Amino acid sequence: MEWKNHPIESLLDRALQEDIAAGDTTTLLTIDPALRATATILARQDMTVAGLGCIPAFLDRFAALHPAQSARYEVIHHPEIFDGVAVRSGQPLAVVRHRAQALLSCERVILNLLQHLSGIATLTRQYADAITGTSARVLDTRKTIPGLRVLEKYAVVCGGGTNHRLDLSDGILIKNNHIALGGGARNVLARSLAARPAGKRVQIEVRSMEELDEALEAGAEAILLDNMEPKQISGCVKRIRAEERWIPIEASGGIVLKNIRAYAETGVDFISVGALTHSAPSADISMRITVAN
Repeated sequence: MEWKNHPIESLLDRALQEDIAAGDTTTLLTIDPALRATATILARQDMTVAGLGCIPAFLDRFAALHPAQSARYEVIHHPEIFDGVAVRSGQPLAVVRHRAQALLSCERVILNLLQHLSGIATLTRQYADAITGTSARVLDTRKTIPGLRVLEKYAVVCGGGTNHRLDLSDGILIKNNHIALGGGARNVLARSLAARPAGKRVQIEVRSMEELDEALEAGAEAILLDNMEPKQISGCVKRIRAEERWIPIEASGGIVLKNIRAYAETGVDFISVGALTHSAPSADISMRITVAN
C-alpha cells in the first residue's frame, strides 16, 4: 500500500483535523512537551492485520500539520507481523517511540483506521477460508464508506479477497436499471459491445434462466447471477459452460458466511460480498502508552 500519495495524505489530514481541530487541549495542559513515551499497539482478539502503514503515515501528517510539536520517532515491527498476517489475541502489532504529546494526540485516529481495516481483513479471511478447495474467489463491491474505498479494498486483499471494480470506469457491468432505462438487455448489450473501450469485458446481471439465455444470445462476455439460490445457480453454470467461449461467472445477493460454501460449490468463478466492507466489525486493538526508559 502506498501511503505517501496526495489522496491518502489528504484523507489522513482530514482525520487528524476532525479529531484534533484547534489542538489537543487536555494533552497540551497535562503533558510535558519534552516527555518521550513508548506506545505498544496490541491485538486484543485473533485477527488478520491490515493498515499498519497508517501508523507512521499519521505521525508524519501530524508533524506536517503541527510542526511545533513534531519530533523524531521510531516505529518497530516484529518481522513476522505485517499486513495480511494472522495474529493471536495479546500479540503486539507495533511499538512506537515518540514524544508523549504526539502519541496521545494521534492515538484515536491511528486506532480508528487500524481497527477498521483489520476488521475488514479479518472478515474477508473468514469468507475466503470458507470456500477453500473450490475454484471460486471472494470479490468485494463498491459498497464502501465514502472516501475510504482504496484503503478498504486494500484490506480485502490483505484478508485473501479479490478486488472488483475500483470505480465506475473500471469495467462494464450492466445492471437491472441500465436494462430498464436502456431499452432492454439486447439494446444495452449491443451498444456496449460496439462502443466499449479496448480491453473492457462486458458483464451483465441476470436474475433467471430466461434472462441468461437472452444475455448469452446477445453476446454477453461475463455473467452476474443475482439473487439466486444455489440450485438455480448450478443450472445456470451448466448452461453457461455449454457455450463454446469462456464466460466468467459471478454470483451475488444474499450470500453470507453460513451459505457461501454452497454457492462456491456450484462452480461459479467469483462470489461478490458487500458485507466485506459495509458490515465488517472493527477489530479489537489497543494502544498502551508508558514513559520511555
